[in-house]
Amino acid sequence: MVKHQPLQYYEPQLCLSCLTGIYGCRWKRYQRSHDDTSKWELLWLAILTLTFFLTLIWFYFWWEVENDYNEFNWFLYNRTGNWDHWSIPILITTAAGFTYITGLLMLALCHIAVGQQLNLHWLHKAFLVVILGTTVLAMASIEQMWTEEWEVLIISLQATAPFLHIGAVAVVTMLSWIVAGQFARSEKAIFQICIILAYLAVLIALYLVPLTISSPCIMDKKDLGTKPRIIGHRGAPMLAPENTLMSFKRALENDVYGLQTDVMISYDGIPFLMHDSSLRRTTNVDSVFPFLSSEPPSMANWTDLERLNAGEWFLKDDPFWTVSSLSPSEIFEAGNQSICKLIDLLRLAKESNVTVLFKSLPLPPAHPHYKDRINITINTILASGIPQELVIWLSESDRQLVQKLAPGIQHASNVKDFKRLRERGITMLNLRYTEIIDEDIRESASDNITLNVYIVNKSWLYSVLWCAGVQSVTSDAANILHNVPFPIWVMPPDEYSLIWITSDLVSFTVIIGVFILQNYHLIRWRLGSIRTYNPEQIMLSAAVRRASRDVRIMKEKLIFSV
Repeated sequence: MVKHQPLQYYEPQLCLSCLTGIYGCRWKRYQRSHDDTSKWELLWLAILTLTFFLTLIWFYFWWEVENDYNEFNWFLYNRTGNWDHWSIPILITTAAGFTYITGLLMLALCHIAVGQQLNLHWLHKAFLVVILGTTVLAMASIEQMWTEEWEVLIISLQATAPFLHIGAVAVVTMLSWIVAGQFARSEKAIFQICIILAYLAVLIALYLVPLTISSPCIMDKKDLGTKPRIIGHRGAPMLAPENTLMSFKRALENDVYGLQTDVMISYDGIPFLMHDSSLRRTTNVDSVFPFLSSEPPSMANWTDLERLNAGEWFLKDDPFWTVSSLSPSEIFEAGNQSICKLIDLLRLAKESNVTVLFKSLPLPPAHPHYKDRINITINTILASGIPQELVIWLSESDRQLVQKLAPGIQHASNVKDFKRLRERGITMLNLRYTEIIDEDIRESASDNITLNVYIVNKSWLYSVLWCAGVQSVTSDAANILHNVPFPIWVMPPDEYSLIWITSDLVSFTVIIGVFILQNYHLIRWRLGSIRTYNPEQIMLSAAVRRASRDVRIMKEKLIFSV
């Protein structure tokens, strides 16, 4: 009786099947290969790696500019005429693309780790090209339309760099398993040398990155300055419709130092609060006075302006995604707000003893009060009875006239010329947070000039500016910053150095261990102990160093039985 046994027995390899199936649609065993990857596939791996880093930068950038999402939405509103949350779809799309590319790269690295041939499916290649092109186009668009926003990357690194460095060290340390495996499998000494040199270059550069990290939050806690004062930007626009009495009252409830707004003059000479160049975004002018929709707000009479609803848009558009946090009574109040007159704001500020910062916006040449708008505004300030020192004039024009009519009013400028500021008696420098440098903070402090920074909505940014020594910030989020009792993190230099050196030493120790483990058979062979092996063991041990067709054939012979 002849007993037949199978020539070969293959154990199920579910994980390997999923790995090659998802990456290259090679679900069957016969479709897989240990042969060397083709040059074209290596090129696609390089494109995949490039796309990963570009999408990583773009995703990080768009995550960090959340502080300016409302500004971005307003910018697009001016271009398109329609208000929408443009920033959220961009964030979701970016996150999805980055997750997809990260998954593909991890699959590719797993292929390399197990010695499988890379063969990216054509559908993945198509998606890869689309994501790469979209990311490059998005970056180019930001460069063209919003160039100054790239500064957010540098500023955000002051808050995140120490922690990103530790994460990067951990990732590169984990990659040592793949690098060591490639070193062990390589049959050419020159390739081994290139692998080691390239990996060491990346490793050493990463270990030394902290020498270039500069963060104001790396400081002794005793050197931390006082908490920056908060100025409500158009009140508290996260809690109520901007530039309304409700908005200013909600800001005062959060202990703001001052209130910021913009002033226009109506056609019949009444100063009122409005920022936009039309009434469409923040009122119901389209349904009440359609003929005024495209006109500048200052070309309308106050008798018409006071009839407009200035709160329904807030409930409908929910510009800061905060309406759901309001109580029913607050929602009702917000929906019934009207345009606010300047004198009402000044009286409220006088009662609360808070500062008012405002900019007097220019009028169209055809406006009847085109030449006397400054006089009207100053007369309104004097009539309100508010102390002049509580008023800060933000407009660059007509300063001499303002100083003549109301010499007690304080002045702010957005021009970084400290000599000019001193000569003109300007007491506040008002800058966007992307424009300030350490020298500005030091010089403003030495000249006794208050440095105010706008628009600051996120706790991490507020913390960085606090550590840097900024005295005040203008914010849409007074309700959030008011509840920040201390910077998110402050770390003494010695403590940071200890963490840095310790993480590098642990990483290097792990990498040495991984290389020894991955090259164990190669080391034993070099030391001579390999002489005790039989030929089959030698061939199987070589599988650690190389993945070739000969290795596979030898394994199949070893399991053959009659």
